[in-house]
Amino acid sequence: MSTSSELDTAITKAIASIPECIAAGYVDVGSGFLLSIKTVDSHPQGVIDLVAAATADLFQGANVATVEAIWKRSRGIDTPHHYFQEFIVNSDNMIHVFMRGKKYQDYVGVFVCRNTANIGMVLAKSRMAMPLIESVV
Repeated sequence: MSTSSELDTAITKAIASIPECIAAGYVDVGSGFLLSIKTVDSHPQGVIDLVAAATADLFQGANVATVEAIWKRSRGIDTPHHYFQEFIVNSDNMIHVFMRGKKYQDYVGVFVCRNTANIGMVLAKSRMAMPLIESVV
């Protein structure tokens, strides 16, 4: 495992590389821990406290797990690989990208950008940031 400063540095680089990114974090959805978070604006502590739990719900909630199991069964697949890899949530002012790691399936990158950003570029740059983040874990 990397030092927290290496992970923090990778998260900071991700924010700088993703258009209009104001916050990013890295969540261990298996344990429910927020391993790192960096923001360029102030955010309510209550929201930050819930990032890991909300991310775990998105990727491992009961209904999501059921859908994944049905898809695997219908395709005859027996693997621990997860079906859902990314979620994009658009709020009134923000684009929230939740991206499961390729190297570590139980780890998720979270990227929050202003909704004035080009969503295609946000997604492309978020995907490009994940290998750097995973390389320090």
